[in-house]
Amino acid sequence: MLEELRKIVGEANVLTAPEDTAGYLVDWSNRFHGKPLAVVRPASTEEVSAVLKLANRTGTPVVPQSGNTSLVGGGTPADDGRAILLSLTRMNKVEKIDCINDTMTVQAGLVLEKAQQAAHDAGRLFPLSFAAEGTACIGGCIATNAGGTAVLRYGNTRELVLGLEVVLSDGRVLNLMRGLRKDNTGYDLKQLFIASEGTLGVITRAVVKLFTLPAVRHTALVGVADPHKACELLAAVKTAAGPALTGFELMQAKCIERVGQEIDAVKLPGDIHSAPWWCLVELSYSLDPGENPLERILEKLFEDGTVIDAFLSNSVKDSRAFWAIRESIPSADAHVGGNLHNDVSIEISDIADFVDEALAALNARYDWIDPSVFGHLGDGNLHFNIGSIPPNLAFENEEGIRETVYSVVSRHNGSISAEHGIGQLKRAHFLQLKDPLELEVMGRIKKALDPKGILNPGKLLADDWDCGL
Repeated sequence: MLEELRKIVGEANVLTAPEDTAGYLVDWSNRFHGKPLAVVRPASTEEVSAVLKLANRTGTPVVPQSGNTSLVGGGTPADDGRAILLSLTRMNKVEKIDCINDTMTVQAGLVLEKAQQAAHDAGRLFPLSFAAEGTACIGGCIATNAGGTAVLRYGNTRELVLGLEVVLSDGRVLNLMRGLRKDNTGYDLKQLFIASEGTLGVITRAVVKLFTLPAVRHTALVGVADPHKACELLAAVKTAAGPALTGFELMQAKCIERVGQEIDAVKLPGDIHSAPWWCLVELSYSLDPGENPLERILEKLFEDGTVIDAFLSNSVKDSRAFWAIRESIPSADAHVGGNLHNDVSIEISDIADFVDEALAALNARYDWIDPSVFGHLGDGNLHFNIGSIPPNLAFENEEGIRETVYSVVSRHNGSISAEHGIGQLKRAHFLQLKDPLELEVMGRIKKALDPKGILNPGKLLADDWDCGL
């Protein structure tokens, strides 16, 4: 098997020595560790196709991986030494930028930050952005339908993808590489592979949307009394600013304080103890509107008591500093004990009640608990990180904590995964909470596209018995 793989991708790109494979075999959170047959690094769609033909013929599991930034073990193989870990990082080119059609054609292993820079150099914006963008790759973003900080205006990754190239489990190449905004010729097959976590096919190339670069950004950190006031602020800014509202994040004051204490490179704009909750609000414009519209909007909200305090950016540097605070919260949390992640989605109008209920339920069950609540309020996505002293306490009670949070999510008809995916971490809860008919339909799709079950086994719907098929 190894000899066949070396013939396909070259001897240097079949890694088996522990010192060569170590970086591929643990997820970002250090929760999941695996052992593959080999790490295989193809350089083209043709090589991916040949690897999958071999795997299909021999019944060998294949775990696709790009940037390896999963928080749920989605790109980590099992520890039985059977799987090919298929790393797409050598397929990392920008193939084409079309500034008339506003599209960019890229390979799956292209790092997100490099995709952003390539678009910027061409005078365009690729808006997908989140903290791991310096490592995460486009293929993984698509396979997990990554969210990030600009979903409010531009949508999830799903809304940014126009075309895909996917290698199926038997090695055939499905070419859906069309940069069309309208194509009403049957099923939109590319949507099957977006958020499928590598269980239906291996994404190798994509056509993604580009947008006009904003000429001006106005950013503010705005203090409010509670999430209810934060939702009032969101509604008011939406009404006043319309489509200029690009980002709207919610953070507990203690999250910001922890960043200031733990992350030396990030500086706080001033005393943040004036409010218990803070919103990061950003407006962006393709043409300079003149005076700062955000300042004018906030003045009225100060008068009616919606807003307690605010720091406004006076430069691009200030704006980046505000975003650095928000994006550093997970790292700051990881510095102070257990860092258990919850990534949930709730209808925006229910967010404030959900936060009240979830915090009350957690505090009633665990008197030591220290939730770190933050997230993308503008699109209804919150993160409940749990830090504790001693560090292991959160993980010893992990199942109970998740059950407590997920029960409140279920009461609000929400989702237990807004943007991190299911992977290995949430699989049991996913199978328990998802509607049985939805699971059956998903299982039938899986069976049709991967009849031997070789693609990313152990993740999402990887086994026939999940759906009784």
